[in-house]
Amino acid sequence: MPAAAPTRSPLRRIAGGLLTAGALAVALVVLVPALLGYQRYVITSGSMTGTYDRGSIVYDRVVPTRSLDVGDVITYAPPAGAGPAGLVTHRIAAITPQPGGARVFRTKGDANPVKDPWTFTLTRPTQARVAFHLPYVGYALAALAERKVRMVLIGVPALLVALSVLAGLWREAGEAAAEARRA
Repeated sequence: MPAAAPTRSPLRRIAGGLLTAGALAVALVVLVPALLGYQRYVITSGSMTGTYDRGSIVYDRVVPTRSLDVGDVITYAPPAGAGPAGLVTHRIAAITPQPGGARVFRTKGDANPVKDPWTFTLTRPTQARVAFHLPYVGYALAALAERKVRMVLIGVPALLVALSVLAGLWREAGEAAAEARRA
């Protein structure tokens, strides 16, 4: 009499489906835009609240610096010592032409009452400009930056797979021993 094929429990099917959907979601959010030439940044402050809330991911497309206009939202590093350390995503509030063709930029966070206290020039021929965003998804990516979170997300499924394999081996060994006793 042939042995019946083992069936997976509904809980295992649901868990597998959720894990697959999660992996696909991460791929869509992280990998696909990168393959299409977008840079991604997680909004960590409230200076753009209302437009890009804290925890949102903004996707920037690199464009020629000359194509930037007042109203565009860019991601840039403020002048050293003048602003916060790291990158800032703010709206261009003013562009002042200078002799020789240089342009001086002034930005403002949409939620801030005043313009940023610094001005700057963009010396590179290209600049990252926001193309679109996904609200609150950045919290998940920020969590993945934590080692403990990654260990849980990788370790728990690996442990469950190992336990499932061991349970299957245990069951097969018991069936083989029972078969040997009958023979």
